[in-house]
Amino acid sequence: MDLDAVRTFVVAVEVGRFQDVAAELSISQQAVSKRIATLEGNLGVRLFTRTTRGTQLTIDGQAFLVHARELLRAEERAIASVRPGRRALRVDVVGRKLAPAALLGDFHREHPEFELDVVTLLDADAAIDAVRSGTIDAAVRAVTAPGGQPPDVGVVRVLDEPVQLLVGVDHEFAGARTVAPAQLAGHRIWLPGLVPGTEWAAYYDDLAAAFGLTIEINSPDFGTEPLLETIAGSRSLVTFIGEQTRLGWPADHGLRRIALRDPMPVHPYSLIWYRDNPHPALAALCDFLGSRRAGLSDGEAWTPVWAQR
Repeated sequence: MDLDAVRTFVVAVEVGRFQDVAAELSISQQAVSKRIATLEGNLGVRLFTRTTRGTQLTIDGQAFLVHARELLRAEERAIASVRPGRRALRVDVVGRKLAPAALLGDFHREHPEFELDVVTLLDADAAIDAVRSGTIDAAVRAVTAPGGQPPDVGVVRVLDEPVQLLVGVDHEFAGARTVAPAQLAGHRIWLPGLVPGTEWAAYYDDLAAAFGLTIEINSPDFGTEPLLETIAGSRSLVTFIGEQTRLGWPADHGLRRIALRDPMPVHPYSLIWYRDNPHPALAALCDFLGSRRAGLSDGEAWTPVWAQR
C-alpha cells in the first residue's frame, strides 16, 4: 500500500480541504486529488464525499481511518528500528554465563542508553560471517586466525581470561592452591559438549598437546547441572572452567575452583566487528572494552600459537 497516499488521506481528514492538505504536505492540490483517487481505486470504495464546504468521510472512510493511522505508526516504528542509535546493538557471545556476557553486562550498566540484543552462534567462523552479512553487529570470540580475516572485519584482543580447574572435594587436587598444567597429565579431564571444529575445540586440542593431557569430549552432554554433579561425586574426573564463568552449585557438592599456574592458560577473547558499521553503540563498546583490557606478561600466560599477538 502506498503510504504517501495513506498519509495524504489522514492529513485530509485532519485539515478538511484539499488545498490545505497540499500546503501541509508541500505538494500540489492536483497531486492530493490524484493520491486520494488512487487510494480509493485500490481499496474499491469511496473514502470522501465532496461538498462546497470541503470533504466529509464516508462510512468506509471512517472504518479505514483507524487502520490508516496505525499504518503510519507502524511506518514510524519500522524507521525507528534502524535509525542510528535506536536499533539494539546485536552482539554474539560464546555463552550467556561466560566472561564475554559478563563484559556486555558491565557495558550495559555503564551505558544504559544503548539497548543490547545478545545472541549465541555456533563458533567464530559463523560469527565472522554474520558480522560481514550484517546479521549481527559484533562478536566476542576466540579467533583462530586473527591475521587472516577479511580487511573489512576488525579484530582486536579484549580479554585474557584465566582457565581454572574444577574438582570435587574427594579429588587429590581438592586441597591444592594452584596446579601446574603439566601435573594434569594422566588425569581424566572431562569436557562434554565441546564441539569439534569450533575455536574452543582448537584451543583445548592445543592445550592438551602442549602439556601432554588427555581431554574426553565424546560423552553425552546433558547440560551444566549433570556435569557439576558428576565432577562433585568423582575422585578422578576434573574439568576446566573460566575464572569469570558464573555457575552456582549446591553447597553439599563441595566443588573447588583451583588456579592453574606455571604457566597460566588463558582464554583469548577478541572483539570482532564490521569496520563500516555506523552504529554509535559499537564505537562506545570498542572504547569500553579497550579501557577494560587487562593483559598478562608473556611469561605468566599460555595461549595457543594462533592466539599469540
